Amino acid sequence: MAAAQGHFSDHSDGKRGTEKTAGDRVDPTETNPLPPAFRRAVEGLRSVRLRPEIEVDPTRPPQRLAPYAYALEAAVVAGEEDLADGRLVLLHDPAGHDAWKGTFRLVTLVRAELEPEMAADPLLPEVCWSWLTGAFEARGLAYEEASGTVTMAGSHYFGGLAERRPATQIEIRASWTPREGPAGVPDTGAHLAAWCDLLCQVAGLPPSPADPAAGPGAGTTSGAGVVSLPQRRGPQQP
Repeated sequence: MAAAQGHFSDHSDGKRGTEKTAGDRVDPTETNPLPPAFRRAVEGLRSVRLRPEIEVDPTRPPQRLAPYAYALEAAVVAGEEDLADGRLVLLHDPAGHDAWKGTFRLVTLVRAELEPEMAADPLLPEVCWSWLTGAFEARGLAYEEASGTVTMAGSHYFGGLAERRPATQIEIRASWTPREGPAGVPDTGAHLAAWCDLLCQVAGLPPSPADPAAGPGAGTTSGAGVVSLPQRRGPQQP
């Protein structure tokens, strides 16, 4: 299983309160006074166990969307092929944000290449959006102010690339406000698990059985509530 990791962003770039050299890796959680709610939310992300097909890597979060941010990027890998990839960003503004209607916001981008028969479905954008909301519902997650876009882009190849089949890429961009718990901290681990469910659906993977002893957000293998889809090839390599 992969452990979730990432970077913090609080406009100090991890430099305050440390005497380590530039070549040393500094954990910003030790050098910067992070809000307790944000720290617990990040710990929730880090505690999730993911399906073995999902590879997670840290990535630098956006610097100007919120005072604090934490970012992950992930790919669904089968053999040597990336079937889908995505990015998930946790934003936090302790003062609250009118547009979010809360102090936390999750922002995502998910991409995958589709088989021609799937790309020809005129209802596919609506279906892809329902995969996101359905993943939340399957895990019993409360959320607000969800918004986003589903974009399909086709590519046709010519000249030296003429032997390649036409390709269609689906791209889901979305953001939502996770419901905060009694301590003011959302169940970020469960939201990450639901996001991984979406990533696997877009990749065309069959559902992975969840741990029957675990409930929603318990940091179990993602896959609960995932609707089985026809398997398809991964993105063609150039």
